[in-house]
Amino acid sequence: MDTKEAAFLRQFIDKEVVGSPSPFMNWLRPVMLSVEEGSLAFQYTIRKEMTNPFGTLHGGITAAMIDDAIGATLIAYGEPYFHVTINLAIDCFTAAKEGDVVIAQTTVVKKGRQIVNAQCDIWNHDRTRLIAKGYTNMLKTPIKDK
Repeated sequence: MDTKEAAFLRQFIDKEVVGSPSPFMNWLRPVMLSVEEGSLAFQYTIRKEMTNPFGTLHGGITAAMIDDAIGATLIAYGEPYFHVTINLAIDCFTAAKEGDVVIAQTTVVKKGRQIVNAQCDIWNHDRTRLIAKGYTNMLKTPIKDK
């Protein structure tokens, strides 16, 4: 994948993403691990404000990580159109707690003319424990990026 958007993302490999057009991504503060066609990997450190009252990763933050990471995967294609989430299903398998490092790995399953089907797995730091898995369909909008 050789787009200016993919190149922009690649500059953050092994660094914290800053200056993203997504304010939410800036808040999540991921570290970019890899950028490939149809797949990205991010690393997140779970902060206190990402946890629920039990001190574990909040399900809403899990869903947001998945949605944001998949969105970045589509941006890397360099297409001039925005995609919006049609649906998002999350399966949570085990907990992560404050201070844990987790890895989000995205995969575009099918990229059609209008609909993109993608998934994202969230793993513990050494990818031995699957924490959550998300599935989504995204719709290409008529709204063009600048």
